[in-house]
Amino acid sequence: MALKTSSADSRTRSSVSIFIVVGLCCFFYILGAWQKSGFGKGDSIAVEITKQTDCSILPNLNFETHHNGAGDIVDDTDSKAQVFEPCDARYTDYTPCQDQRRAMTFSRDNMMYRERHCPPEEENLHCLIPAPKGYVTPFPWPKSRDYVFYANVPYKSLTVEKAVQNWVQYEGNVFRFPGGGTQFPQGADAYINQLASVIPIANGTVRTALDTGCGVASWGAYLLKRNVLAMSFAPRDSHEAQVQFALERGVPAVIGVLGTIRLPYPSRAFDMAHCSRCLIPWSANDGMYMMEVDRVLRPGGYWVLSGPPINWKNNYKAWQRPMEELQEQQRKIEEVAKLLCWEKTSEKGEIAIWRKRINADSCPGRQDDSLTMCASTNADDVWYQKMEACVTPFPEVNNPEEVAGGELKTFPDRLNAVPPRIASGSVPGVSIESYREDNRLWMKHVNAYKKINKLIGTGRYRNVMDMNAGLGGFAAALESPKSWVMNVVPTIAKKNTLGVVYERGLIGIYHDWCEAFSTYPRTYDLIHANGLFSLYQNKCKLEDILLEMDRILRPEGAVMLRDEVDVLIKVKRIASGMRWNTKMVDHEDGPLVPEKILVAVKQYWTTSDNSTSSE
Repeated sequence: MALKTSSADSRTRSSVSIFIVVGLCCFFYILGAWQKSGFGKGDSIAVEITKQTDCSILPNLNFETHHNGAGDIVDDTDSKAQVFEPCDARYTDYTPCQDQRRAMTFSRDNMMYRERHCPPEEENLHCLIPAPKGYVTPFPWPKSRDYVFYANVPYKSLTVEKAVQNWVQYEGNVFRFPGGGTQFPQGADAYINQLASVIPIANGTVRTALDTGCGVASWGAYLLKRNVLAMSFAPRDSHEAQVQFALERGVPAVIGVLGTIRLPYPSRAFDMAHCSRCLIPWSANDGMYMMEVDRVLRPGGYWVLSGPPINWKNNYKAWQRPMEELQEQQRKIEEVAKLLCWEKTSEKGEIAIWRKRINADSCPGRQDDSLTMCASTNADDVWYQKMEACVTPFPEVNNPEEVAGGELKTFPDRLNAVPPRIASGSVPGVSIESYREDNRLWMKHVNAYKKINKLIGTGRYRNVMDMNAGLGGFAAALESPKSWVMNVVPTIAKKNTLGVVYERGLIGIYHDWCEAFSTYPRTYDLIHANGLFSLYQNKCKLEDILLEMDRILRPEGAVMLRDEVDVLIKVKRIASGMRWNTKMVDHEDGPLVPEKILVAVKQYWTTSDNSTSSE
């Protein structure tokens, strides 16, 4: 009898337990739905709980049972992280794809040896690039435009080579940049004023610019206060550290050259292109380099050429160049410009300015059958594509007054206006409404980032990179004179959106993250990546991407990674061996969302000692 009573009690307790479990499940389901809906105080409760809770992922917390589907990439078989040691001090300024020793093994024809030549995978360094002894955080903008700490870029050669041209001067423990250049020794401001008398720089018509052979990027540096963003590039050559100086000053720049492959930018990207005694042989190779500029120049955009061979009659003696040679060079340049349907709007002193016509119909007298048109139907397919002496066709128009590819609003209105590529349906899968929704989403994301890291938007992070930029929503939400964003569109991205980024008045570049980026070490203050590691899983090693991030990130710089939780757990494990302080944070919509945010800060350490500091 006692046994029967015990059995009945057991069944009763079991029923009660099941009822309690079911009840709790229902309660938390309703609470979660209530929280996500935004009604009541669910959101504020979640925020308060998050504030009071350490959101770091504990070492013994295993998500494997919750993410064990076919796409699961969590691997907890060896939870001990690999510790990456410092590289030798000789790698302090290592640029893997522009390594000087490797470059010298390639042909010098058309600057091929100055192009990207990345090491094979087996030669990748699996160590941490050290900062030089005495490295300090750069000056804040705008002081950084004029001053750079010597300890950060300890190279004095340009102060001697360019002494009379006012590029850079060495003063005590800093370099000072007076704003001069080879073609504007009296200063970039006065030079830009000359250009602005012809080109509508002041009213927002010109927003994006390309500076070819930029030196230390003083032209781009002084355009910033006029709300113009210049993408500056120069090779890593005998003018030691010129691009490194530019980025240390807080000015957008990459290592690059006009050589044998196409520039890593989309067609119709720039409102203005510029060459100030940049030593590019514009008249060579049947005008191939001018044709490449034409490809990236927006219809109605401007090309500025100052220095040789412009005004050769008065300057050939000073330039110590044969008069006949300079005359022939200018003749060829004028001939190619006419072929491209560029209208010469000004030639004064040593500055000549051409304007690209707005469409093919506005080219009087041009016979397309006399041109070599580019065979490729995709003018944005450029990654490692051979440059050719051919003309990129204008997009078709319906009347002679229509701007090919679509007319843009002036900046800043164009930042959030619907870009022509989206309005015309040129980006498959992106509608006007989805574009606007993307903007709203990134405003929400960036607001959440600012709550996590209160230094975002304050000017502490001047040079910012978005490694998987999409439509440029992150950069648009962050837009401020205090910072600029290098919007990178991976070459393996499902949608080619870099043209949209430029139409918004932002700048960026194509890149494959299985290779090193075209920059010096320690050139970015903040790196952001959304879905990047999910995109590259099974494409290349995650540790190689993380080590490249570490190379280009400044000491005490920050990282914000947004991705699926199982991906970020693996990333976090690798990062824990890289002298990064990391923390996992819930999605702004709450802990039930599988997408998380991994926040990291790179520790400070230098070649002088291998101790670290997170202070």
